[in-house]
Amino acid sequence: MSEETRTTKQQAGADWAQQAWLWPLEATRIALDSYARWFASDKPASAPDPAPLAWTTENAVALQLASMRLREFSAAAGSAQQPLLICAPYALHGALVADFAPGHSVVEALQQGGTHRIYVTDWCSATPDMRYLSIDNYLADLNVAVDEIGVPVDLVGLCQGGWLSLTYAARFPDKVRRLVLAGAPVDVSTPSELSKMVAALPPAAFAQMVQQGEGIVSGEHMLRIWNMPFSQQDVEAVLQRTLGNRSDEVQLLKRFMRWDRATLDLPGSYYLDVTERIFRQNQIANGRFVALGRTIDPTELRVPVFLLAGDDDIVVPRDQAFATGRLLGTQPSWLERACEPCGHLSLFMGRKVLSHSWRRIARWLQADIGDVGGVRIRA
Repeated sequence: MSEETRTTKQQAGADWAQQAWLWPLEATRIALDSYARWFASDKPASAPDPAPLAWTTENAVALQLASMRLREFSAAAGSAQQPLLICAPYALHGALVADFAPGHSVVEALQQGGTHRIYVTDWCSATPDMRYLSIDNYLADLNVAVDEIGVPVDLVGLCQGGWLSLTYAARFPDKVRRLVLAGAPVDVSTPSELSKMVAALPPAAFAQMVQQGEGIVSGEHMLRIWNMPFSQQDVEAVLQRTLGNRSDEVQLLKRFMRWDRATLDLPGSYYLDVTERIFRQNQIANGRFVALGRTIDPTELRVPVFLLAGDDDIVVPRDQAFATGRLLGTQPSWLERACEPCGHLSLFMGRKVLSHSWRRIARWLQADIGDVGGVRIRA
């Protein structure tokens, strides 16, 4: 087997394991019976992890809501620079994916590229009183966060934070200056493992999962029953570096494994909302998505947009990530695309991607793009 073939197979294996992070929908197909038995049984007490992993970059909680902690990563207090908000995915794992480790942090890469007013949505694990929260609740809280920061913001959506960011920008176009979508599923009619899986499952299957959890989708259980464990080779593929026996490399591997074990629970209503409206009915792409009482039309979104994709991403394939561009009203000269030779998680954690495409994104955010219709878009 050639080295190129071996690397490709390793990456494919790593990317398959990474689908768990997206809480993709095959979980129901694989494990509905197991899920029911788990909730009906006496669940063994798991040994608690040490204290939550520390963030890599110094930050402070600027706002605490039921759904999120809005974290502020401002390199200079009182900076008048254009603010940027990273909308992390509300999925199986937490927002630390945006600031995982030195050399593996979107926040760090953007700061090194000259962006100094950065905020991150640190979504909270769902509690029983949150079980009825829907997409609209998260859009409303995202709007509160944006108003707290000060409009307009540059909005960066990672993975499922991408469709939420696009929906927000279309609902409140005057509050977003530029939009970055990285590995973001929007038009799921473009074939992917996710679109195939959801098409094969009846809505009742997802509802049963929520019912078994009494309105909450358990991240711990989802991870336990169907996540393929990451091997060291998988982690190396994600981080785009070799991990040897040096102390810092051993600690980085342990940190990744701890990050993988630290899951979030999801509100059942939100889970069903996303499953049906985003992944089954493809409402955003079809122009039928109602956000906070208003049907959004992606063609009316005309802000500059940057699309980042992974060439080996089987969670959100390149063609799906780039298909978003044709839905928008953004003029061609304001639409940027970049594709990296990597899988899904590497788009946010990969050392090479961060030093290449994210530095390019930082420059793009600060560039004088030009004007249209008498409106000039400046840094």
